[in-house]
Amino acid sequence: MTRPAQITDLGEVMQLAFVPADFDGALKFWTEVMGAGPFFALDHVQLTDVKHRGLPSDIDFSMALGYWGDMQIELIRQHNDAPSIYKAWRDSGNEGLQHVCILCDDMAQARAVCAATGAEVAQEGKVTGGGEVIYVDTGGGPGTMVEILKPGPGTRDFFAMIREAARGWDGSEPLRRLG
Repeated sequence: MTRPAQITDLGEVMQLAFVPADFDGALKFWTEVMGAGPFFALDHVQLTDVKHRGLPSDIDFSMALGYWGDMQIELIRQHNDAPSIYKAWRDSGNEGLQHVCILCDDMAQARAVCAATGAEVAQEGKVTGGGEVIYVDTGGGPGTMVEILKPGPGTRDFFAMIREAARGWDGSEPLRRLG
């Protein structure tokens, strides 16, 4: 007998993501208390074909990525009022874990697994250079949103560079700008 599809069939969680009310305070917590970092800032991320709950949305957001051991930590700040999972999270007054991320190589298979589990695509977009991302609402309440990222060329190497920067990090320059 074959068991029903599960989100875990897509791979391991590689990231914990937060959309804090106090971005600078969250960065300070993760770097000074938890020892994660350094974080690398990606300002005003440009996704294309973005949809929130099936409708087009022009989300302006920035993120900072760092590593806590082998776990990637993402801090997100939205700059506008466009409908998004980030705005909905902040508007609800939520704190803590907003979503986890799994990397995949086959987005069609990922969508099929999510559909089979009853997870609903809450947000999606195309990543510059050939990647694709969907965020699925698994229906489990706060912190149970799952990002599924099909990395574009160079993304895995970029993540490896950030992870390597965290090994033996001395606490200097906790937020580093890219670009």
